Amino acid sequence: MTGPDLVVAGAGGGLVAALRAVQLGLDVLVVEASEHFRRGNNTSMSTAMIPGAGSRWQRAAGVDDSAELFAADVARKTKGQGDQRLARALGAVSAELVEWLADSVGLELSLVTDFHYPGHSVDRCHTVEGRHGSVLLDHLVQRLGRAGIDMLVPARLVDVVVDAGAVLAAVVERPDGTREEIPTRAVLLATNGYGADRSLVGEHLPEIARAVYHGSEMSRGDALRIGTELGAQSAFLDAYQGHAALSARSATLVGWATVMHGGFLLDTTGRRFGDETTGYSEYAAALAARPDAFGWLVLDRRIHDACLAFTDFRQSVESGALLDAADEAALSSVTGLPAEAVAVELAETAAVARGERADRFGRTFFEAPLEPPYLAARVVPALFHTQGGLVVDEHARVLRPGGVPIPGLYASGGAAAGISGQGAAGYLAGNGLLPALGLAYLAANHVARTTGENA
Repeated sequence: MTGPDLVVAGAGGGLVAALRAVQLGLDVLVVEASEHFRRGNNTSMSTAMIPGAGSRWQRAAGVDDSAELFAADVARKTKGQGDQRLARALGAVSAELVEWLADSVGLELSLVTDFHYPGHSVDRCHTVEGRHGSVLLDHLVQRLGRAGIDMLVPARLVDVVVDAGAVLAAVVERPDGTREEIPTRAVLLATNGYGADRSLVGEHLPEIARAVYHGSEMSRGDALRIGTELGAQSAFLDAYQGHAALSARSATLVGWATVMHGGFLLDTTGRRFGDETTGYSEYAAALAARPDAFGWLVLDRRIHDACLAFTDFRQSVESGALLDAADEAALSSVTGLPAEAVAVELAETAAVARGERADRFGRTFFEAPLEPPYLAARVVPALFHTQGGLVVDEHARVLRPGGVPIPGLYASGGAAAGISGQGAAGYLAGNGLLPALGLAYLAANHVARTTGENA
C-alpha cells in the first residue's frame, strides 16, 4: 500500500499530530476543508491557553502541580461526571506537551499568573504572546511548511475506509464534488465538533441553541458522523463551551479576565444574577435565560489596563465595544439600565470587595471596588464549541462499545468526547486546547509506535 502513514483531517490542533509524527519518522498528509482555516477555526479563535501540569515554568514560579491535581480539579468542576481516565492521561502528558511545543516547535510560552482561571486550583495555563490562538496556529503552520508536510486545502474528509476492522484509506472531497481515496493505515479526526450544525445543536444543546455561534463554520459533526457509521461509541454530546462575554457590537471576545479582576455582569433589569466567577462557560446559559438574553459587563480603568495583555480584549476596545461612563449616573445613562438598580449593585459589590459583607450569590473574590470612570460592554451569550464526541482511549484511539479500538482511527479535540462532563458547567479554561493538542500528540506517538511494530 502506498500513501501517507497518517492522514490528519483538520488543520487546527491536529497539526501537532502532523509535526510530532514527522519528527518520529512518519509520512503525513493534512486535509483541511476551509481555505480560511488560519483565521476561522477554533484553535485560531481561542485564547491559546494550554494547561501543563508540572511544567518547568510552574517549577520556576514555585507552583506545585501534578497530573493528579489536574484530574482532581476536573472531577470537582464536573461534579464527578468528567472522564477521569482521559483527564489523567491528558494531565500526565500535559507538561511534556507544553515543553515539546517550546523546545521542538519553537513556541515562546509563558505561564499565566496575573489572574486565576475559575476551577483551576493552581496556575497551570501556558500561553503565547498576545494570548490569542492565531499566534499559536500561525506558528504551527509555519513549522508545517518547514517540515515539508503536504496539505490538501480545501478538501474535506467525508469517509474512512475500514477493511477487516482496520483503517485502509481516507476519502476526501474537493469543493467541486470530486472524491479521492487516499491509502493510509491511520486517520486522525481533528475536525472539531458539531457547533456549526444547528440541527445537532438544537437536538443536544437546547439551552444554548439560540445563542450566537462563535466558532468554525466547518465544525459540522463530520467526525461524529464518520465514527458513528463505523460503529464507534460517542459520549457527552450535551457538553459544550459557552461564553458570556462576547461583544454584541463587534462580535469580539471581551473576555472573562475582566470578571476575575473584579468586573461583574448586569442583566437588563440592572441587577447581577449570580456568581460570575463560577465560570464563563456555564454563565452563557445563565445569561441566555435572562430577560432579552443579553447583559452588560461592567469594569473600570484598572481592569481595562490589566486586560490589555489579551489580543481579544484589545480588539474589543479598538472596535468601540466598551462605553465610557464618568460616574454612576453616566453608567446608567449609557447602558439604559435603571439608575437605582445600578447604584445598588455598585455599592454592594464595593462593600463585598472591602470585606464589609458577604456576596448574596456567594462570590468570594472581587479584586477591588470599581472606581469611576467606569466602562461597560453589552455582551451576549455564545456557543464556542461542543465538547462531546467519539470516545477515545489514552492513545486517542477511537473506541467501539465495550472499549474495543478501531485500529488506525484516532480522534482529538472536539471530535473526541472530552473531559468536561455534561453541559457547560464542567468546562475549565484549556479543556478545549488540551484535548486538541494533547490527544493529537498522543495519537502521533501511538501511530509511530505501531508503525514500527508492524514494519
